Amino acid sequence: MWSRAVNTCARAAGVPGERIVFSGVGKTREEMHMALTGGIRQFNVESEPEMIALSEVAHGLGLRAPITVRVNPDVDAKTHEKIATGKSENKFGIPIAKAPAVYALAASLPGIEVIGIDVHIGSQLTDLEPFRQAYEKVRDLTLFLRSQGHDIRRLDLGGGLGIPYERTNTAPPLPTEYGALIREVVGDLGVEVEIEPGRLISGNAGLLVSSVVYVKEGEGRDFLILDAAMNDLVRPAMYGAWHDIVPVTEPAPGVDQRPFDVVGPVCETGDTFAKQRQMTPVAAGDLVAFRSAGAYGAVMASEYNTRPLIPEVMVKGDQFAVIRARPTFDEIINRDTVPSWV
Repeated sequence: MWSRAVNTCARAAGVPGERIVFSGVGKTREEMHMALTGGIRQFNVESEPEMIALSEVAHGLGLRAPITVRVNPDVDAKTHEKIATGKSENKFGIPIAKAPAVYALAASLPGIEVIGIDVHIGSQLTDLEPFRQAYEKVRDLTLFLRSQGHDIRRLDLGGGLGIPYERTNTAPPLPTEYGALIREVVGDLGVEVEIEPGRLISGNAGLLVSSVVYVKEGEGRDFLILDAAMNDLVRPAMYGAWHDIVPVTEPAPGVDQRPFDVVGPVCETGDTFAKQRQMTPVAAGDLVAFRSAGAYGAVMASEYNTRPLIPEVMVKGDQFAVIRARPTFDEIINRDTVPSWV
């Protein structure tokens, strides 16, 4: 997902414009202008009004914007409803049946250069079949659009291959299997292929480490109350996501596990990481680690309830460094200003 902030961060990291793809359903003219003047690989266009606006901005600059059109193939990714993006009721892309008319519109606009097709059906997919269904539709569309004179030379196939959050579950398909599927379905089209590995790269590279504040005995259940909260890792509250939670200090062999509700300190029942999770008993002051927190962990964190963002620490072997410090309360408060008329 491209935005002004993402673009700024990417450029600060040394990523040239020709390697930046601009996606998202709500691109503004200001963002389009910034992308066009700073260099951009392509725009993944999601609607006709967006395409018309982009053409006007590009034409006003004496440029032609390279685009793919994001098509919605109406394929069920069989993932959580909040991260499924390729069904007809989702906000993303244009219905694939409308694609010929939209590409005809693109060909008529002076500020647009058609280069390919974009599709993305969701995240955390654990089965290759939805990919196959979507990519076969994209293949058919490629052949049809070429027969209509459109130069389809690039396919942005999205991504979304899942990672194993639960050690007891069957592991998702390997990247090699995903690559083999792409080669099988579109490998003979003579196109450049783009994919978005995302979570597959970063998901299992991150941990959230938290301290046990209290072990509380409830009515028919026990609670582990942590110093981490939903603002630090929102995925369980937002998606009902599972994260493996383990003691940092390995327990002695043979210690029995017990069910706990693992919760944070925020005054909301939604501030719950796990219910009746089988865990080795821990005590106040012990550290626990949330595994697979490297994707949509820190980037979705907030200062909700005026809780300072937790520090980010990079680790390599026996070396570590704080790469984002925890802000102080004074720093948080001093960001606010009081109007003179109050």
